[in-house]
Amino acid sequence: MIFGIAWFAMMWFGLIMVALVAAVVFVVRRKHDAGDERKTTTPQQQSEARQQVLEKVKGMHSAVEGLHGRARVKALRRHMDSMSDGLELVSEIRPAANGAPKGEWVIAPGSDPNRRILYIHGGSWVAGSPKSHRTITDRLSRLAHACVFAIDYRLMPENRYLDGIIDCQQAYRWMLDNGPDEKAPADFVVVAGDSAGGSHTLGLIAWIRDQGLQPPNAAIALSPSTELMLTSLSKRANLKTDAMLGPTVEKLARIPLPLLWWGTILGMRVLPTSPTVSPLRGDLHNLPPTLIHVSESELLLENAQRYVKKAQAAGSPVEVKTWPDMVHVWHLFTPLLPEAEEAFEHIGEFLARVEASSEAP
Repeated sequence: MIFGIAWFAMMWFGLIMVALVAAVVFVVRRKHDAGDERKTTTPQQQSEARQQVLEKVKGMHSAVEGLHGRARVKALRRHMDSMSDGLELVSEIRPAANGAPKGEWVIAPGSDPNRRILYIHGGSWVAGSPKSHRTITDRLSRLAHACVFAIDYRLMPENRYLDGIIDCQQAYRWMLDNGPDEKAPADFVVVAGDSAGGSHTLGLIAWIRDQGLQPPNAAIALSPSTELMLTSLSKRANLKTDAMLGPTVEKLARIPLPLLWWGTILGMRVLPTSPTVSPLRGDLHNLPPTLIHVSESELLLENAQRYVKKAQAAGSPVEVKTWPDMVHVWHLFTPLLPEAEEAFEHIGEFLARVEASSEAP
């Protein structure tokens, strides 16, 4: 029974994320096929698009209905990777060279090979890949004029959670000295990630500090998970407004606390209180300039705000920007959602501020 709870606790986030992604991709493609351009979208159309997404979320669990174990994981991964099908990307997608960490380079025209971003994808640590998040990595490469290395870190359940962390650490060390074309030191480095990858991002910048490595110039976390204490989510104010996470968290809240605790440990193979999986519980002093984006309607809002408040109290330049009524990691849905474009513009402004301040005498 505990193993079943472990599996459920590990999969809760990925299941709903994939359902939402599939729903929104459906809306994006339908609008694109109809010739619906962003500049002609009316407020009513925007509202209707959001409503379609919410309605689809309720019925998209069929993607994994009746599947169990590895078959369910494979279905999740297929759905997430299909997100990039048919995308019109500006960037060149280049596989990592032999001897490099597993992943891909995303290189927009005019990108400086010495400006590098390590991107860590989301997917509840069981799904997602560099391919599934090309919408984001393509956009980041363009706005930062940087080459993005999207790490294909090891996923659960066939690997330990810590294996994925080790992959991210090794990728950061490697990227400091290696660009897409040749071995060369980086002039400008950013670590970024979303959701589960946002958690890895926040954990990684603390590890970099503790190892005494060259720190990144900046870090960006989009709708990050900052704490793995799943039981605390059921008490959040946004339980009813989070269409993606709310229904499953309500189910988790019905599981007796001891079983949920041990189930999480068995699934993650690490204590939920560890800063490795719960960056909020770690030492947050001396971090690089860090930007967090989060929706005001999602369950992860409160913990993200707590992380920012704690980091600022420790003297770290960490800031948060919120958007109302957005889905989890709405950045994936540019250019359909104007708010996604606004978010990327804000990221560009943040990076410009960071660079300006580092160049100031």
